[in-house]
Amino acid sequence: INITEGAWLSEILPQFYAAEFSKTDVSSALNSLSKPSGFTSIEGLLFPAQYSFASGTSAKVALQSMVDRAVREMKEAGIFSSKEKFTPQQLLIIASLVQAEGNTEDFSKISQVIRNRLTKGMPLQFDSTVHYVKKSRGSVFLSTQSTLINSPYNTYRRYGLPPGPINNPGADALRAAINPTPGDWLYFITVAPFDTRYTSDINQFNDWKV
Repeated sequence: INITEGAWLSEILPQFYAAEFSKTDVSSALNSLSKPSGFTSIEGLLFPAQYSFASGTSAKVALQSMVDRAVREMKEAGIFSSKEKFTPQQLLIIASLVQAEGNTEDFSKISQVIRNRLTKGMPLQFDSTVHYVKKSRGSVFLSTQSTLINSPYNTYRRYGLPPGPINNPGADALRAAINPTPGDWLYFITVAPFDTRYTSDINQFNDWKV
């Protein structure tokens, strides 16, 4: 089973079924997994990696091994030892947003943008959170109607962080979640592949959007 960085739980489960784990076994396993204290969702806790399981392995053993790996990686990144005001689950949520919003070299700056917007009381307004709600990948621009979807994960309508991770982030995103690059940026936009620009000036941002 191959979990790519940023994969959704809804994209991972079909791999279990294809590997001949029964839906009943998987469903039961998801309800009985041991999660770290304070974590409410399995989303975000299936660490991206290539996994191989012996024939006859139960879904619970397979899934728990992924969660255990995620916990190890989070400890290594410093998620549980951070002195910030964020809880470990909130830092995992930030890591998932970072994972969804940029390339590896942008992760730490996006991590700072998230903090800056939260500090100023601005909505995050991340397209990736709406894509998560809609379970749609690939569309770059959202319609106005999409930004009005009534969901606690819709960061256009709701302030603060979403209630849970929006994907399963990898090690680089975990590290970036607690190691933001200092800066006053509030906006960022990718104008070309590997050309993501950051600014605190809405007018500058709008110029780049044209």
